[in-house]
Amino acid sequence: MDLPRSFVVRERDHRIHNPFTAGKLATLGAAIRLRPGMSVLDLACGSGEMLCTWSRDHGITGTGVDISTAFLASARARATELGVRDRVSFVHGDASGHVAESRVDVAACVGATWIGDGVPGTLDLLERSLRPGGTVLVGEPFWRLDPPDQEAVEGSGASARDDFQDLPGLVETFGRLGWDLVEMVLADDDSWDRYVAAQWLATRTWLDENPDDELAPALRAELDTAPLRYVRYQRRYMGWGVFALKRR
Repeated sequence: MDLPRSFVVRERDHRIHNPFTAGKLATLGAAIRLRPGMSVLDLACGSGEMLCTWSRDHGITGTGVDISTAFLASARARATELGVRDRVSFVHGDASGHVAESRVDVAACVGATWIGDGVPGTLDLLERSLRPGGTVLVGEPFWRLDPPDQEAVEGSGASARDDFQDLPGLVETFGRLGWDLVEMVLADDDSWDRYVAAQWLATRTWLDENPDDELAPALRAELDTAPLRYVRYQRRYMGWGVFALKRR
């Protein structure tokens, strides 16, 4: 059980596997009022930057779960680098079935709601690990502008217009499901650029190092089209944010 190798190639240099900068991650931690001793569960944690930096900056304890052995190795190295290895731990496993042994103050799934087959199922899964009165964090794309045609939809990284809602629709969904939206931090053009454009350099560097790898033709073809597709469609039409929710 592991993440497909192509994903690891694209994001092998990323610490944050979403269109979020370190500054926005810090803003989010301050916004939800983290305090020393609070516990955080991060499902699909990637390279663990959220848990590691929040443990360093706010004194939280936490557990991250992810399917990628490569990203988890980076997470453990980062925890050692920041001196928080005694406060955070990382588990290799399928986050879609993970429930914490003890309920936590913050339960998060930032940018991977497919683990619950969408926002409603992911909220249900996170709530199973959440203490009463705790906070859920969900990272989710939304349409900034309505894509005019299927080409714009696919160029933005979706398969269908209905894959995502616009921002009002997403907020309305949270309320309909019985959650209060209490904070949010949204991606901007710069944070999107840092996430997506960094994949191009990682891919090109890998191609230079591995020209005969079986993945090379597909990744070469991807690099030929990805930058233009991004600046033409995804950067214009797709938004993304992390939303802090409390059960009503």
